[in-house]
Amino acid sequence: MTPVPGRASARLPVPEPVRFRQLLAAEWIKLWSLRSTHWVLGAGALAVIGINANSAASNADRLEHQQGLPEGQPAERRLAEFVFDPLITAFVDPAWQLLMIIAATVGGITVFGEYSSGLIRTTFAAVPRRQAVVAAKTVVVAGVMLALGVLVSGTSFGVTQMLLRDHGGLSLGDPGALRAVAAAALLAPLCALVGMAVGAVVRHAAGSIVAVIALLLLVPALFQGERYRWAKEIGNAMPLSAWERLVKNPERAHNLGAYPLTVTEAWIVYGAWATAAVAVALLVVRRRDV
Repeated sequence: MTPVPGRASARLPVPEPVRFRQLLAAEWIKLWSLRSTHWVLGAGALAVIGINANSAASNADRLEHQQGLPEGQPAERRLAEFVFDPLITAFVDPAWQLLMIIAATVGGITVFGEYSSGLIRTTFAAVPRRQAVVAAKTVVVAGVMLALGVLVSGTSFGVTQMLLRDHGGLSLGDPGALRAVAAAALLAPLCALVGMAVGAVVRHAAGSIVAVIALLLLVPALFQGERYRWAKEIGNAMPLSAWERLVKNPERAHNLGAYPLTVTEAWIVYGAWATAAVAVALLVVRRRDV
């Protein structure tokens, strides 16, 4: 076709490729633009710390009451009435199971929230590289949840051990203390990544939350028996079981059962679940239509 003389040929501007740091900024804005994010993370952190602090205060009161028993009673009887582990006081099961639910829910919202609102179509239209979008979500969610985990874990340990300072309170230098704090801190980003994977698969708010709670809390409870080794091994491969193993005090005697989970295996469970969760989210978002 012969161009028209005196008229410049029109050319459409070539859009610049979206950089990864721009995707990170976009995902950061999406996460914090929801009011529920601030309330859920803030209230959840206070609740977890409060439950652990209440446990430590209750143990301290019981110990002070025990020490105040009449002098006529034998010392052995008074000391044997109540024995507790100060490290476990900082990591009470209900508190950290609550943190698991909160982290998994927030992680799931970052995925199924966009599918429910239809925003995911706009996102993928602007950035056709779906895996880059998921990678940016993963970095932002994992970073925020890691910060939350470090804050909650460190504060819980510090507050509880301060309350127990006159009753065998520990420091980070004591055996098993730093490992327990690190394991509790990493539990939040791990569960958030699992929530993202479940949200990518289910793509429904209620269904995703129910599914992730069942996966993280109910499945480990179903596979705790020691009658069949294969059932126990399944239970050992769950994040909750790995966390419970990592926060145990190595200076105290524990009944680990017939098929115990080692510390190394517990860390492997952490890494395997995080890797699998990211892989599932990347694969599902890439292959399934919006």
